[in-house]
Amino acid sequence: MRTEVTFVDYVRNRQDAQVHILETDQATGGGGTEFTLHFLGQGRLAALSDTLKYVSPPAASPDDLRRGLARVIKIGLLRYEAHLGDPSRFDVTYTAPAVKPGDSAKAAKRDPWNYWVFRTTANGYGSGEKANNFVSLNGSTSANRTTEAWKANISIYANYGQNRFELSDGTNFKSYSHSYGLSDLVVKSLGSNWSAGQRASWTASTFLNQKQAIRFAPAIEYDFFPYSQSTRRQWTLQYSPGISYFRYQDTTIFDRISEVRADQTLITSLDLKQPWGSISSSLEGAVYLHDLSKRHLVFFNSLDLKLFKGFTLFFFGQASLLRDQLYLPGGDLSDADRLLRLRQLATSYTYFANFGISYSFGSIFNNIVNPRFGGTSGGFTIIN
Repeated sequence: MRTEVTFVDYVRNRQDAQVHILETDQATGGGGTEFTLHFLGQGRLAALSDTLKYVSPPAASPDDLRRGLARVIKIGLLRYEAHLGDPSRFDVTYTAPAVKPGDSAKAAKRDPWNYWVFRTTANGYGSGEKANNFVSLNGSTSANRTTEAWKANISIYANYGQNRFELSDGTNFKSYSHSYGLSDLVVKSLGSNWSAGQRASWTASTFLNQKQAIRFAPAIEYDFFPYSQSTRRQWTLQYSPGISYFRYQDTTIFDRISEVRADQTLITSLDLKQPWGSISSSLEGAVYLHDLSKRHLVFFNSLDLKLFKGFTLFFFGQASLLRDQLYLPGGDLSDADRLLRLRQLATSYTYFANFGISYSFGSIFNNIVNPRFGGTSGGFTIIN
């Protein structure tokens, strides 16, 4: 952006700027990305604000994204430049959309796929050395349709993993894990704040001791802010009753090889994107109806706060209280199952956290781009 949008000076801190650009993005139904750029005037330009959008196509390259965003940023900044500078230094060009002779505008927008988008992905990863190696294979296929009134998603996936270790006695130990499944989501818009839908799935997982897990769950959701404001703020409350059928690989600690269980889930989520930073939090509670002691509570939080000039605080973490591990296999797990995480272990809680602070000071300007010595580390790589 610094080399393509050159008629402004860039500064490190928003407090020093005359225009603060707050960018948010959301995935589109077709697999692209909708970027929303909020132009916020500051100081002499505090009375001026604007919002522009750029929608990238699904197959856009990183260079396409950069060029598209740079074009929108230039257009958005012109309004502020006109108030402060000399408008005669700028010119405007326009490229008309290509429409074949005889085609009407309505015909040019006709969609033969009726908003359906299909996607297939396959990827693999491998690493190793003389005494051990690891291979992971993953694949998925999905069909999505998104309109203002409806949202639908159908997906199929499969994952496979294999580890090999050479032991001290010269023998090889191998382990395998896999998971696969089919899921669907259908949502109907019910005005500016309400929506209703359903989720269904059929899955299998060696890690969760599930030979077969079938689930159906209707749901209703309320957004305390209109959904149209979701790029800047969203606070939702979702309730979902459900019913599941489980077929296990091994008899569980509750002496079950299969069972049918009803449950209910309540989730509240808050997402804020503001000039001072961003916050994303959710709290989920769920309980099985046959035994109210079988329940879980999960809290997630991610924040990135610009507390004052040059100072940033960030945190990313999750904590869970678990009392509903119905799938745990009976008997003792092997050391390999424990050390390689081939099976879910019994636990009453889980957590992870990543946090830190940063502080910068000095020159307010941030214009210069110097790519020298940026492509190599300049030294040896040491592997411990």
